[in-house]
Amino acid sequence: MKPRIAIVGAGAVGGYAGSYMAAAGEDVTFIDPWPEHVEAMRANGLRVTHLRDVAEFTTPVRAIHLTELQNEAKGRPFDIAFICMKSYDTEWATVMIRQYLAPGGFCVSLQNCMNEETIAGVVGWGRVLGTIASSITVELMVPGNIHRNSGKGGAAHTVYRVGEPHGRPTERAKEIVRLCALSDSATLTENLWGERWSKLVTNVMGNGMSACTGL
Repeated sequence: MKPRIAIVGAGAVGGYAGSYMAAAGEDVTFIDPWPEHVEAMRANGLRVTHLRDVAEFTTPVRAIHLTELQNEAKGRPFDIAFICMKSYDTEWATVMIRQYLAPGGFCVSLQNCMNEETIAGVVGWGRVLGTIASSITVELMVPGNIHRNSGKGGAAHTVYRVGEPHGRPTERAKEIVRLCALSDSATLTENLWGERWSKLVTNVMGNGMSACTGL
C-alpha cells in the first residue's frame, strides 16, 4: 500500500513537489487555506509551467480547504505530512495535522528557515525530517497555477537535500528522497543543519535587498 501523503500548504514549493507526486500516482492530499486556490485545483487540476526546457502539464489532484480537514478523521491517517507553510505558520499547521498522522507517521519540513525544532515541539524529534529546496525558484501567482522561473536542476544542481536531524541515513529519509526526486534531483544528506545554514546564508545575502527594491 502506498503511503498516504499530506501537503500542508499547497503553495509554490508544496504545490510543485506535490504535483509531481500526484502525477506519478502517489496518494496525495493537498491542504491549503486559500479558498480560490483549492477550488481551482478541484475544478481544473494543478497546472505546472517552467521558464524553459520542460513542457507544461496539468494533473488532477485531491485538494481540501483546511477547514475541511476534520473530515479526514473518517479515512486512513496520513503516513507523511509535508509542512510547506510560511515559517510563522509552522506551529499551528503542525498542531492541526498532528491528530491525523498514523502512529508511525511523521512530518517533513519542506520550507525555508529552520523549522524542525518548532515541528518537534509539537510531534517530537522522532517524527521530524527536513528537506531543503535549493534554487527551486517557484511561484504561485494565480490559483491552480504554479510557475518555475527556470528549468530543472537535474545533474547540474541538486535541488532537494533530505535529512534526519540526527544525521543518520534512514529508510524513511530515503523514501522522502524518492518522492522529491519525482520533481527534480534529490539526495540524502547526513548534514541537514549544514544544508540549512548554507541556505539561510544565501537567502540573507539577497532577500533583504530584493524586498527593499522590489526586485
